[in-house]
Formats: sequence, structure tokens, C-alpha cells
Amino acid sequence: MRLAEFILRDMEPILAEWEAFAATHLPAATRMNSSALRDHAPEILGAIILDLNTAQTPDEQDRKAKGGVPRPRDGTYTAAQTHAVMRAEAGFSVVQMASEYRALRASVLKLWTAAARDLDIDLIAAMEDARRFNEAIDQALMESVTFFTQEVERTRNLFLAVVGHDLRNPLDTILKNVEYLSRMGMEGAASEVLGRLTRGGVRIKHLLDDLLDFNRAALGGCISITVAEVDLAEVCALEINDFQSAHRDREIRFDAAGNLHGVWDAARIQQLLSNLLKNAIDYGARDEAIKVRAAGMDSEVVLSVHNRGTPIPEATLTQLFEPLKRGDAGRDRRRSNSHLGLGLFIAREIARAHGGSIHASSDEHGTSFTLHLPRSI
Repeated sequence: MRLAEFILRDMEPILAEWEAFAATHLPAATRMNSSALRDHAPEILGAIILDLNTAQTPDEQDRKAKGGVPRPRDGTYTAAQTHAVMRAEAGFSVVQMASEYRALRASVLKLWTAAARDLDIDLIAAMEDARRFNEAIDQALMESVTFFTQEVERTRNLFLAVVGHDLRNPLDTILKNVEYLSRMGMEGAASEVLGRLTRGGVRIKHLLDDLLDFNRAALGGCISITVAEVDLAEVCALEINDFQSAHRDREIRFDAAGNLHGVWDAARIQQLLSNLLKNAIDYGARDEAIKVRAAGMDSEVVLSVHNRGTPIPEATLTQLFEPLKRGDAGRDRRRSNSHLGLGLFIAREIARAHGGSIHASSDEHGTSFTLHLPRSI
């Protein structure tokens, strides 16, 4: 008897052991009945039986061992993929789900070994079946872990997006009330407290904006933009004035040259510049001016932000625009805990949404971020 025939014949004892093991995964298993505990186990075993009964060439074996397994062409999910989503929704951890496959492997081989004395089993064929069986289990495990991870990440991003969005309304109310109190002309300690509240609220709003943009990108969307005729010099001057007011101990110089008119989203360009300025404030030398330059070319505008400071290693430069990265330990981290490490990622996504690009360079003369912005999309 071949292993595929054995699994088909002893399907119920195998499923019973799967169910018993799944029931040990607490606390999720306490809310699950027998059907839920077994979930897609019959279908997974069915896929393994089909795999064992399918002829395999040496070349196909090599490709499969390296993960080169064809996916269903009709867009459907495999049993292992669906099982992963169901386990994630039920509250299993990825370790608990993965351990089910380890237990399934052990259960099938244990039952098959115990029945071997009563079955007509060819040793060479048994060794080949065991190899193919392990291969099929590994494939199902890989599919499940991949989909489980994707489902957890999707759920997390949806949760963060909802929380970020719901926090915006009360925060806007707080900022509007602080602004109202500021217009009452309070002086002394009250004025200083209102100033701190305003700066703290603006920082929180900045974090929420970055978080919402990051989640939109992570969920498969892109940075939304609404374009109109814009004078980039005015946009930059407005953002730099706001930043200079909030950071009176730092010097920001702005130089504009050439035609700086184009079709862009002014608010998004301000957000991009704000993120670059914040990065310069956080990591630049405190006794050196931050230099912002906008230059109009024939078909594009180039915007750069330069600061003096410790050079960024080449290895770090390659990942600066990746989300949730803060650079290496050599950069000044004293101020970096005030953000999520999303600013440069958001800046890159804004540039891409406009059909442009942004890159960083760093040496002993300082660090520069340069934006290339087409005049129209």
C-alpha cells in the first residue's frame, strides 16, 4: 500500500489527531467546535494525496524544492492558504498554526509506521512516498505562513488606519480650542503653556497624517493628490516660515531661482518639505544652517534640503526611504523618538504620486535630499 492510499483509508484517525492537537492552542481553541478545529485539514490532506499521486520529474522536483510551485490559474486559494486566513481570524498565532503541520507530519508518519507490519509496503516506494509527503507538507506550510503573515499585516494596517482616522476629530477640536485661547491675548505662563500645547498637538497631527498615508500605501493604495497651478516658491516660503517659528533656535535659509510654477498638490508638497525639514532638524548640526533651494529647469523643478552633520553610511542611504527605518546608531537619536520613521517614506510616495523622484546623498560636507518634480503629471 502506498502512502496516498493509507492517508485516504485512515483519514478519520489522522483528522482526529489534528483536532486534538488544535484544541490545545489556547485561548483561541476554547471558542471553536470540532468543525472549526479541523477547518481545512481534510482539503489539505486531499491536496497532499493528489500531490503524491502525481508523477514528478527530477526537474520538477528540483523546482519544487526551491519553492517554484505553480499557483492556481483561476485566482482561487489553495486549502493551505484559506486555512491560514481562517486561523488568523480565529486568533491563532503563526507559531500555533505552523505547529499544526509539524504535528500532522508526525501523526501521519507515526500511524503509517505502526500499520506497516500489516501492510504490503515496498521499502523503496515507502522512502519515495515519505520524501514526497515531507515535500508536500513543507509546501502547504509555506503557503499557510505566507498568507497568515499577509492577513495579520492587513488586519493590523486596517486597525491602525481606523484608529488614526478616529483620533483626527478630537485632536482637531483640541487644536481649534487652543487657537481660540491663544487669540485671547494671554500672557506669561499661560501663553507658554498654550504654545507647548499647540506644538504638541501639531506633532501628534503630523504623526497621524504620516500613519494614515503609510497605511493607505500598505493596503495597496497610493498617496492621494489634488493638483492645481502652484508657485513652488510660495509653497516653500510658507512651510519654512512655519518651521522657523516652531524652531527659533535653528536657522533655515531659502533660495529660489528660475520659473517655479507648475501643476502640483500644494498641501502634499508642503508635507514633503515638512518631512525633509524635520529630518534635517532631528539629525543636522544644531549650529549650522539648513539650506533649502528650489531651482526651475526646462521641464521640471528641483527642490533640495541640505544640512551639515555626521555623514550617513552608504549602507544606510539605501534604506532611508523604507518605512519604519531610522538610520544607523551613528546618527543622533536623541530627537528621533518623536516620530515613527515614516517621514522619508511619505516624502518618497508624494514624489512618486507627482511622477517625480527623490534621492539622498551624504558626505563630509553634509547630507542633501533632492526632489525632481515634473511641472505637470
